[in-house]
Amino acid sequence: MDVLRRSLLSLAFLGLTAASALAQSPRAITVASTTSTEQSGLFKHLLPRFTAKSGIEVKVVALGTGQALDVGRRGDADVVFVHDKAAEEKFVAEGFATIRHEVMYNDFILAGPNADPAGTRGADVLGALRKIAAAKAPFISRGDRSGTHAAELRYWSDAGVDLAAVRGDWYREIGQGMGPALNTASASNAYVMTDRGTWLSFKNRGELAILVEGDRRLFNQYGVMLVNPAKHPHVKAADGQAFVDWVVSPDGQRAVADYKIEGQQLFFPNAAGAGRS
Repeated sequence: MDVLRRSLLSLAFLGLTAASALAQSPRAITVASTTSTEQSGLFKHLLPRFTAKSGIEVKVVALGTGQALDVGRRGDADVVFVHDKAAEEKFVAEGFATIRHEVMYNDFILAGPNADPAGTRGADVLGALRKIAAAKAPFISRGDRSGTHAAELRYWSDAGVDLAAVRGDWYREIGQGMGPALNTASASNAYVMTDRGTWLSFKNRGELAILVEGDRRLFNQYGVMLVNPAKHPHVKAADGQAFVDWVVSPDGQRAVADYKIEGQQLFFPNAAGAGRS
């Protein structure tokens, strides 16, 4: 009888322990996003607010946009939050998401040595890139299939610069995120294309300065998508959708607008209908 009683007590204890662990286990989702949203500090500002409101923890996998979309294609994330509209629309067309929501925007800038050996200051982005290529001035490219990298390649093409024909030691692809690219450009006194949010949060600028900004071509839109649970049934659809709904809601959009560094706003909310209460 004692043996039976001890066995029953042990089973009861194990059951209580398992139930307690389950109760304490937080709801959590994985968001595949860009290095710019992570390295700018935006997520450190946004995610605690979302978690406090929803009880859902968020794990961020920060990669270039192309890689983040691949994570979504594999079903290794519940939500994708990136900035390459053409690639995002393709993601939807392939059935990996059913809808894309615009969230916010900022802009790209061209930074480079303050001495500006290629004479880019004051030019538009296409003219500046032509001057850099003609001068074979050092240029650091992320080379990582990110939204920033895709934009940079588009600008070179629109400028009529055939990188395959002119590429040499002056053009260096590092295959890394925005922070390392800026550090490399700072160390080598080179030109670099960056999003403004990461630039504003970057402290190791050295001799780098903003040389080209304000060109309408430099507009940088961000979008968010729930990974399609019809493609990947294990996706945490309800909690992932809760995050998507929050970040495009008036509350989430205010949180985006409120993120500033030294008084400067890094991202500008523009979700459809976000102004409605």
